[in-house]
Amino acid sequence: MVKFIVVRILQAIPTLFVIATLTFFMTRLAPGGPFDSEKNIPAEIKEKLEAHFGLEKPLHEQYFLYLGNLLQGDLGPSFKYMGWEVSELIAKAFPVSAQLGLFSLLIALVLGLPAGVVAALRKNSAYDYCLMTTAMLGICLPTFVMGPLLILLFSSWLGWLPPLGWYSFADMILPSLTLGLFYGAYIARLTRAGMLETLNQDYIRTARAKGASPIRVVLRHAIKGGLLPVVTFLGPAFAGLISGSFIIESIFFIPGLGRFFVTAAFNRDYTMVLGTVLFYACLIIILNLVVDLIQASLDPKSREP
Repeated sequence: MVKFIVVRILQAIPTLFVIATLTFFMTRLAPGGPFDSEKNIPAEIKEKLEAHFGLEKPLHEQYFLYLGNLLQGDLGPSFKYMGWEVSELIAKAFPVSAQLGLFSLLIALVLGLPAGVVAALRKNSAYDYCLMTTAMLGICLPTFVMGPLLILLFSSWLGWLPPLGWYSFADMILPSLTLGLFYGAYIARLTRAGMLETLNQDYIRTARAKGASPIRVVLRHAIKGGLLPVVTFLGPAFAGLISGSFIIESIFFIPGLGRFFVTAAFNRDYTMVLGTVLFYACLIIILNLVVDLIQASLDPKSREP
């Protein structure tokens, strides 16, 4: 297991290097600059600002300077939020995005797991068709469509929930539900597929032949193998929940890292864009590693090279 972890960490180093390199040159080669949108800024002031942030140097020198700072753990200052380091902005905004992702994942699991299990146990029944049709509808509706629909229903028509902000528990329901419904639909279908495959295994038939009750067969024998596809999906799903919150945070005006990233992209805040991309890349690598370890504990065969 230790060897497995070390190998995955070593594989992550070139991945992060490629991501940092591509993001650096993509942001620098994009039209415009961080100070082009400033109104009535004198040319000499603009030159001093660019000199202060090292933007007057050749592109290759900026690249190697950024890599050197990155190796020391320095993401640099934000070009738009004067006096703030990128690491400080990430530390301030990411807890909000993580909270949104966790609530959304909880909703997805609460809705998706029972739906998938019931659909598998009632294969080709009305329950199965109804649940899977609803899941397919949830997959087909993107979050930027689902969000406004939920706002229209629960805020405008019914007046039950606030449509914007992130100040109380009530504010968290609609954005978390928007993301949770989308991923809950995937979890429901994966759970159904995993349970159907597991219920046809020989050890399940043996447990039934020994007189085990249906509940015991499901909870003690089938659920462990049936959830393997879901466990594999959870790492990318949680990463998708957080990165997918870019759109949700803009729709619901949530002060998370997604809004900082969108604002930085429009304002050509190079260091903020780079820092956010690298932060999410590291997060995805860590989550995938955790999921692989959980999967290895559930399925001993996956530990083999």
